[in-house]
Amino acid sequence: MSTTTPVCHECGGCLRSDDCETVCQDCGLVVEEHTIDPGPEWRSFSDDETNPERTGAPLTRSRHDRGLSTEIGYSNRIKGRKRRRVARMRRQHKRTQIRSKAERNRVYAFTEIRRLVSALDLSEHVRDQSCVLFESAQDADLLQGRSIEGFAAATVYATCRAGSLSRTCDEITQAAKATRDELDAAYAAMNRELGLPTGPIHPREYLARFASKLDLSQAVERRARELADIARENGIDNGRNPSGVAAGCLYTATQELEHQLTQAAVADVADVAAVTVRSTYYKLRE
Repeated sequence: MSTTTPVCHECGGCLRSDDCETVCQDCGLVVEEHTIDPGPEWRSFSDDETNPERTGAPLTRSRHDRGLSTEIGYSNRIKGRKRRRVARMRRQHKRTQIRSKAERNRVYAFTEIRRLVSALDLSEHVRDQSCVLFESAQDADLLQGRSIEGFAAATVYATCRAGSLSRTCDEITQAAKATRDELDAAYAAMNRELGLPTGPIHPREYLARFASKLDLSQAVERRARELADIARENGIDNGRNPSGVAAGCLYTATQELEHQLTQAAVADVADVAAVTVRSTYYKLRE
């Protein structure tokens, strides 16, 4: 049985087919386009065997329902009685998404955590870990008699402390709805009952942000990092505010490299007193 090879009906040349179209190799005429692809409509990932889901938004820990809930949308095509019925369905659907007071508190706290993380320019990992920490605090019955806003701010601060991210309590309370006392009370309760894996933050974690605000050169920041390591090795930062030690390292680096910078300017950026900067400067010179 003989088969005929398709040829171009314009010049009689050979045709070449790819995923999208059929083209003549001699004259370039497009004979067919938009070829139907019989293959799968999804991409293949390494976790297809364990997680075959291919639709919907990804799961997230920053939602009380992991992002699995749905919403009834709006449409201008629906009129009259049907539109009122859909509005009632939408209202009842929103009510059923929150089944208890604990879930209502979780929704409010997660919203505050997402707002805080966005205001402080933190990553999604910090957001998810803060929400997980709030769930642990809620399961341990630590919220009773305490502020939800305080726990939202405290979880963000604790996550930053555990990840060695340079965010102070004052920076978080300026962006949060909670006061400093509410944050301290919530953090102390979580640290006491949950045993948070937090430790002292290295002063060098503050240097990049402070140097950017003061418009300092990379050479100054590099020398300040060396001084911060020296301060850690010699125990100069023991019992001291790490942001104050970082400010002192920056000021010492500017003095060594002959840059014009006052103690008041670097203390204002680090939100510490000028005496703190001066004390660290003297310790490093010794």
